[in-house]
Amino acid sequence: MPTLPRATPESVGLSSDALKRVDVALHRLIDDGTLAGVVTTVGRRGRVIHESAMGAKNLETGEPLQQNTIFRIFSMTKPVTAVAMMILYDEGLWRPEDPIAKHLPEFADLKVFAGQAADGSAILEAPAHAPTVGEALTHTAGFSYGFDPTNPVDALYLRADLWNAGGLAGMMGRLAGLPLAYQPGTQWLYSIAMDIQGAMIERLTGQSLAGFMRARIFGPLGMTDTGFHLPQDKLPRLATLYRRSQSRGLAEVRRPPLMSDPTRPPALASGGGGLVSTAADYARFAQMLLGGGELDGARIIQPASAALMMTNHLPDALLTAGHGIGAQQIRPGFGHGFNGAVFFDPEAAEIPVGTGTYQWDGAAGTWFWVDPANDLFYVGMIQLMDPAGAPPLQAMTQRLIAEAIVG
Repeated sequence: MPTLPRATPESVGLSSDALKRVDVALHRLIDDGTLAGVVTTVGRRGRVIHESAMGAKNLETGEPLQQNTIFRIFSMTKPVTAVAMMILYDEGLWRPEDPIAKHLPEFADLKVFAGQAADGSAILEAPAHAPTVGEALTHTAGFSYGFDPTNPVDALYLRADLWNAGGLAGMMGRLAGLPLAYQPGTQWLYSIAMDIQGAMIERLTGQSLAGFMRARIFGPLGMTDTGFHLPQDKLPRLATLYRRSQSRGLAEVRRPPLMSDPTRPPALASGGGGLVSTAADYARFAQMLLGGGELDGARIIQPASAALMMTNHLPDALLTAGHGIGAQQIRPGFGHGFNGAVFFDPEAAEIPVGTGTYQWDGAAGTWFWVDPANDLFYVGMIQLMDPAGAPPLQAMTQRLIAEAIVG
């Protein structure tokens, strides 16, 4: 398996003692039963300078986590999908201002939800403009995820049973018959837009999303343990997934979403949340972003495309409107690039990272960021599905890492 070069923290301007304090803070969460375990990788100036693997891969057996443990990374798939899109951007196959319907014609006649009539039926209106690819990349196109059954648009998503459509093409056929939740460009709403991107990639390339990512991202980067399913011989390395139970502490999730059988290729490969990976693999992905789209001589995307992906694209009006999801709360100084959040003014956002830091996280608690100003990345992998009470690991480790930078 390809590995990034190693160096001592002090040789790249970091404090070993301060990095140990990051591990101590994380280990407290294992000791108090909040986490089963955590694997982390820290890199600076093209070198891995700190790795840790603490706690259990499986609490019942006591098997420890290892650096090569495989995790369900859920929404940390989204930045990978952004890179897949930027590959096609570099080839001139799309532009942010393109209507989505230019590439997925089934979306040509979308309508916008404008309330409910007395009989409960949806009142629909025409969009002020057709939703664009750029809006799909920033969660501003008007789509939803269908999480809230009390929301009338989400109820329509649930009724359409999008995730059992047999593939991305089938999902798009069903989704195109549903109304947008708001006028394109006027709100930010966490959405199924990354799966729309996955369908676009398949349509533009004639390849499956899984095949395209394998050929154009995972293979060239040496991400040997990343994909939408696992070969049988890698299954023993998959971390057990947990949720917090009031009566039993950490309880195993028996049927995880998106990948109930991790050894079978999914009928619908989700560009929004379907991948598994390791800390080492994702570190290579992060270093590629820091390298302006290149790693070890493999050019994945052009430097300008990497910069475009990691630039805030939200207007000021959306930064103060109370939008966000989980720990990713949009606010002054903290906006959204393509499929990930961006600190364009860290002081205003009150997080001590470098300007231009790009990040995202996953439903089972995984998190990462790349900080081009400090030439630094951090990858953290855990196995906890707890949307209400997950600890703020990203912000916590960002503050601790800031204390470790000494040069």
